[in-house]
Amino acid sequence: MDVYPSMYRKMKRGPQVVLPKDIGLIMAYAGISKDSVCVDAGTGSGWLALSLARVTKHVYSYDVRKEFIQIAEDNRELLGIDNITFKNKDVTKKIDETDVDLVTFDFQNSDKGLGNAKKALKKGGVVMGYLPNTEQVRVFVKQLNKLKFADVHAVEMILRDLLVREEGVRPSTKGVWHTGYLVFARKGA
Repeated sequence: MDVYPSMYRKMKRGPQVVLPKDIGLIMAYAGISKDSVCVDAGTGSGWLALSLARVTKHVYSYDVRKEFIQIAEDNRELLGIDNITFKNKDVTKKIDETDVDLVTFDFQNSDKGLGNAKKALKKGGVVMGYLPNTEQVRVFVKQLNKLKFADVHAVEMILRDLLVREEGVRPSTKGVWHTGYLVFARKGA
């Protein structure tokens, strides 16, 4: 059985995507709402950005690779989402928006964009890094601490399917185990 909601089954994939299990956690931990404005750094195929756009006021999604933005634009069109702006720009150089509620990072060396994220975030806004290995978590958290972000918290979401049968229930040998580490922090005073 395909457990992804239909929107994810329709969308094209180019680069690796943030999966629904992590998207839900990002939304919950960030506390976003219909009034939230978000910046997504590292558009990729657009799965995270488009998911955020479904529940927020507006999303600005940045990527340095035009071919990734094109995949995300195609997915946007497929889903009919219009409260998203894709930008072929480098967030390590500048984030145009200010007073945003959430900035997400999903690209190599994303710690390099944290200074710009802090400038873009409103007080109490959340920054999130989606990081594939623990070394990147260490570097990201070190930079968060250097920039005096508050409430730094790192988690990993593991999803395990259950095999439900007449003779008993047990964990399946299938499932989505490690996808990435999620690091959250809040902009303080």
